[in-house]
Amino acid sequence: QVRLVESGGGLVQAGGSLRLSCVASGRTSSTYAMGWFRQAPEKEREFVAAISWGGGAIFYGDSVKDRFTISRENAKNTVFLQLNTLKPEDTALYYCAARVGTDGLTDRAEYPYWGQGTQVMVSS
Repeated sequence: QVRLVESGGGLVQAGGSLRLSCVASGRTSSTYAMGWFRQAPEKEREFVAAISWGGGAIFYGDSVKDRFTISRENAKNTVFLQLNTLKPEDTALYYCAARVGTDGLTDRAEYPYWGQGTQVMVSS
């Protein structure tokens, strides 16, 4: 089992920035790919970004490309999501997820491990 804990969310004005963190614990000896997803009220959970274990494969959702950056520090079992140029439509609960393997990193159904989420609110 892998436990994931997100942090770094908050309230920010449009155009501002936040940095989300996700720390993994438990069975972290496996090589897990990590993903970020988000869910706004009454909307489906949406893919945001994903990164392979070694960092060689990175993917972004179309709505966040060129504004968000995913990175990881494996020695600290931590993955980050830098959110820049935030917009009100970025308001959502942001979830960290983990999975073994490198195929289908944008598919939420492929991730067995999820955190509880951290709330991001962007005011206009």
